Amino acid sequence: MSEVQEIAKNCADIHARMKAALKTQGRAPDSATLVAVSKKQPELRIDAALKAGQRVFGENRVQEAQARWGGRRDSYPDLTLHLIGPLQTNKVKDAVALFDVFETIDREKLARKIADEMAAQNMDKPCFIQVNTGDEAQKAGIHPLAVADFYDYCRDECGLDIVGLMCIPPFEEPPTPHFMLLRKLAKELGLSQLSMGMSQDYESALACGATHIRVGRNFFGERSE
Repeated sequence: MSEVQEIAKNCADIHARMKAALKTQGRAPDSATLVAVSKKQPELRIDAALKAGQRVFGENRVQEAQARWGGRRDSYPDLTLHLIGPLQTNKVKDAVALFDVFETIDREKLARKIADEMAAQNMDKPCFIQVNTGDEAQKAGIHPLAVADFYDYCRDECGLDIVGLMCIPPFEEPPTPHFMLLRKLAKELGLSQLSMGMSQDYESALACGATHIRVGRNFFGERSE
């Protein structure tokens, strides 16, 4: 099986599993979005994903994403690009110009910078607050107890369009409690969107209410480092 065929098969398989998981929860088949994590993937795999009909992609680095997607926008005007990695404030201008959704708002300085840049570029793009559900020192994200205040700051002080919450559970822990915590926090804030679940646990995330799952390995195969 060629790489093109393999990615087409992976794409169809993930969508089938998503549909089954959503049906089990009594949710509509279009109530969750597959974000294909395309960081560090070779051009052949990107083209294969596009050929398979995938249009929503997640990237970690601004410069890499610019190189990959800048020339493809004209050919695929229905592309939706999510920033799913940490963002340095000196990259905000380029990020606002390129990405359609920001999933990793995690500190006041960044929120203010993105808001100012969106205003400068006359844009209003949806954002997620990244929550550090495991309170891991090495990981970005707002502490769960601070999410409500940070949400108020992003919405009221910065005017950002905060649509949901995002998390990356600790690798060594069962993910479901973290997914449930994120769902609880979002419900308390009246937010409807949850970005959670990756290759190893996206079906569990869907069972907990995920509206966006971020899948890399199961979609593209192992990355070429």
